[in-house]
Formats: sequence, C-alpha cells, structure tokens
Amino acid sequence: MLDLSSPAVLKDLLARYGFTFSKGLGQNFLINPTVCPRMAELGGAAPGVGMLEIGAGIGVLTAELARRADKVVCIEIDSRLLPILDETLAGFTNVRIVNDDVLKVDLPALLAAEFPGQKVAVCANLPYYITSPILMHLLESRLPLSSITVMVQKEAAARLTAEPGSREVGAISIALRYYCVPRVLFPVSRGSFLPSPDVDSTVIRLDILESPAVPVKDEALFFAGVRAAFSQRRKTLLNCVAGYFSLPKSQAAEILAAAGIPENTRAEQLPLDGFGRLADALFDAGVPAKK
Repeated sequence: MLDLSSPAVLKDLLARYGFTFSKGLGQNFLINPTVCPRMAELGGAAPGVGMLEIGAGIGVLTAELARRADKVVCIEIDSRLLPILDETLAGFTNVRIVNDDVLKVDLPALLAAEFPGQKVAVCANLPYYITSPILMHLLESRLPLSSITVMVQKEAAARLTAEPGSREVGAISIALRYYCVPRVLFPVSRGSFLPSPDVDSTVIRLDILESPAVPVKDEALFFAGVRAAFSQRRKTLLNCVAGYFSLPKSQAAEILAAAGIPENTRAEQLPLDGFGRLADALFDAGVPAKK
C-alpha cells in the first residue's frame, strides 16, 4: 500500500501518470495522515451507511470512508485522476467513481440507484472556489442525507457556521441554517496539503433537519428576503427591502412593521425567525420573489 502521506511517494505517483495540479479545479491533496481518518469518523462513515464524496483527489479520504462504510460513491470531475485512483483504491471493492461534475449530476437518481433505502452522508474536501454553490446544491436538491461533513477554507467556515446576530453572519449563513445545524469540527493547517495553499482550512459538519428550521408561506420569498437583507450590509433593512424589491419606502416600512422588525434593524442583527417573519410579511403584501 502506498504511503500517500509522504510527499516523495505522492510526487512519484503523480509523475508516473504525468499528472500536474490544476489551479482551476483548486487541487490540493492531503498529506497529513491524521486528517482523513478523523474526517471519516466524525463524518458518520460506519457499517450500514452509504457515503457520497465530492472530489476524490488521489483517494486518501475515499479509502478511509471505504474502510468504515458499506459503500462509497465519489463524484470526481477530473478524468486525469481516474487511472491514479484505479491504483490507489485497488484494494477496495465497495468504491465507485463517477467521472462527472457534481453540479450537473442527477443526484436524486444517483443516490436512489446506489444507496436504495440506505442512510447516506456526504464527506468531502471541497475546492475552495466552489464551496457555497456545492453546499447549496446539495441542500436545495432535498436529498435523503443525514449530514454533510466538509473541509473548507477557514474564513469560509466562519461564515458558513456563523450564528444569526453575529458580525460574521451573511446570506449563506442564514440559508444553511434554514436546512441544517452547522458546527465546526476541527482546524487543518495549510501545511497538511501538497501543494500547500495560502490559507488554513476547517472541517465543518452540517446536520440536516427533517424539516426547515423556519416554517414560511413561500420558500422562494424567504431566500429573496435573505438576499435583500444582506444586499447592502451597511444599510438598514428598510433601505435594503425597499431597494431590492423596488418598493416605496412607505410600503417597505409597512412590511417590516407587519413582521415586527424595527426599521433601523440591520441584517446581522436579525434572528433566524426574523427572516421567516419578513418572508411571510412580503408574501402577505403580495411582493413577488425576486431572483
């Protein structure tokens, strides 16, 4: 078995296949031997569980998932990695690599075919440049997932897990909390990768809720309201709502009053249920969701 935590072994492996790193795909391969076992354990890989991985890299995390879970399906966009994965994962019979873009795959059909009637969790080292789109795609697809455990850029982790009412909170923070309960698991230093990125990383876990955290009359308006609130962070909700939905300030003021939100409130001050009240007030006022 190759020691893929050794930079020399990894470089030799990649050289044998003529592989070069793609900056466009955000490729940084883990060489810290303690990270992937911990990710797999905390990510829920266990007997009776199916694991979905996004981006196999050279298969270090994939192998740890396969040692613990019944089956691992990994979506890998880079076809140049397929022959390398054939070698590094040769000892596993419970791994399937799907060479495709996770944002284009029919995920409901894939999970139904690969994990029929089985509990499924996601565990992945996500490319930094596409973290939020992937997470929202997974959540908006309403997949039968129990959790999503991912390694992301440290600063992104702070935003993704930020509590409503905190300075770090943003639209993505509220959007995630609509679907799940996010929490920080552990930090990963930049020296844990080859090549070493310019930033540190953090592993986070999103535990999926059975139903949305905030019941609303119109889900599209909930997310439109979130986008409106954070569209101009330095301005009050009165100005943000009026500007985003092209409403007279008098009407925006009536909507905020109906939602029980003071006009001078700013987005980062609003609790999660406040965004729900705003969505319902927009709905009752007949304001269409703006994408």
